[in-house]
Amino acid sequence: MLWSCLHFADFSLQLVARAMPAENVPSSDCASPTPLIITTGGNRPLVVSCNSAARSQGITPGMTVSAAVALTSELIECPRDLTREQRALEGVAAWGCQYTSMISVTPPDALLLEIDGSLRLLGGLRAALLRLSRDVRELGYTATIATAPTPTAAWLLARAGLNSTVVDRHALPQALAPLALGLLDQPAETVHLLELMGVRTIGDCLQLPRDGLARRFGQTLLDELDRSLGKLPDPRVPWVAPSRYRSQLDLPAPVYSTEPLLFAVNRLIQELTGFLCMKQTGLTRLKLTLRHEERKPTTVMLGFSMPTRDPQRILRLLRERMSTLTLPDRVAAIAIESAEMRPLDSRNLSLFPEDRLPEEERWLIIEHLRARLGTQAVYGISTYPDHRPEHAWRCCEPGTESSSTVPNSRPLWLLDPPHLMGIDGEQPTLDKPLTLISGPERIESGWWDDDIALRDYFVAADDEGRRFWIFRERNGAAGWFLQGMFS
Repeated sequence: MLWSCLHFADFSLQLVARAMPAENVPSSDCASPTPLIITTGGNRPLVVSCNSAARSQGITPGMTVSAAVALTSELIECPRDLTREQRALEGVAAWGCQYTSMISVTPPDALLLEIDGSLRLLGGLRAALLRLSRDVRELGYTATIATAPTPTAAWLLARAGLNSTVVDRHALPQALAPLALGLLDQPAETVHLLELMGVRTIGDCLQLPRDGLARRFGQTLLDELDRSLGKLPDPRVPWVAPSRYRSQLDLPAPVYSTEPLLFAVNRLIQELTGFLCMKQTGLTRLKLTLRHEERKPTTVMLGFSMPTRDPQRILRLLRERMSTLTLPDRVAAIAIESAEMRPLDSRNLSLFPEDRLPEEERWLIIEHLRARLGTQAVYGISTYPDHRPEHAWRCCEPGTESSSTVPNSRPLWLLDPPHLMGIDGEQPTLDKPLTLISGPERIESGWWDDDIALRDYFVAADDEGRRFWIFRERNGAAGWFLQGMFS
């Protein structure tokens, strides 16, 4: 077996920073114009971690927040939330399930992926690791990715900050030997006593007599070393994906414009599409919730005409929808939920490159129009079995087939309401007299809904050959009315 560990150093800091625009992303190797700190919270909060911009102002982990505020006035403070970090780690796990069927969450800041069974699908080990690294960056995280034959070894290498790849189990002792003892999951007292004895690395510990080491420090130390080297089984609890994707991203500072919201929600969409890929489904309805500081949440429902898991398509429709949205208050957090999912339909692919099919292009246009104008503003029209022209159609979902057909004697272009025509003696006129070609078509209908129609319809034409659909009432009302025109 082969395991890859994704270790997110300063995960609490990264979790806040991923919602910030690219120029403000805190990182240990790039300067950020916005000082950001993670605090312990409480009455006398301390700095847990800080980005490079905060460190450049003299702020260091362990100092009081009041001292940090005294050093700079432009400081973003975020209290650490372990529950939020656990949810975020599970969100990354949902995304990671597209690479392997076996993934294990290792709190507070690591994931373990068994990728040996997916290497052929991913194009080999090198291609798989490059893809993992690239896709993690698209999520807004920075991770150390280490690969080893045992999950404990991969976890130790990743915690050490080494992007190492060890394929042979016999090479593990040499790869783990330089690592500090503090990386082991052992009590701090055990590590301190070993350091007092001059044992500071895993390699030093492996040189000690096993019996004496077990008597002095317990069997758990030996067991962890043996699991890392593959001498003992190293089982991991598999993470089970939920039936529906739900995730929330708290913003480092409340915002009132939609552009920063789109940047932040794109992070969640990347996770969502990975989850959909694992489920082999597409999204048909997306629920976006914008949580405000003092108002009720704003909910945005986004519908898709065909199941999709294309992140660019989802983001484009969200941008269209949010461009018409008026925010009642500043937004403090964003949450998305896969409200409805359906299996993706398979289709035959051409040997040669081709653009989207006309059917797909048509549905994309409908989606964009609905996102901008609203779902109720874009609809199809189907015929309905009613003799009255104004009742012979219904609104329907685009693409719905009609259950009946329009009579050939009727035009498709109807006027609402009908236009009162002029009369020259007994002959109807439209700027000039019309000649009756066919008719009458008598309609007596509508007695059941109090909209009775008693009419005689005729097809008329002018001297230029244009044809019109006209009628006159049979209930005593005088005059002719223009109902429609033929193409």
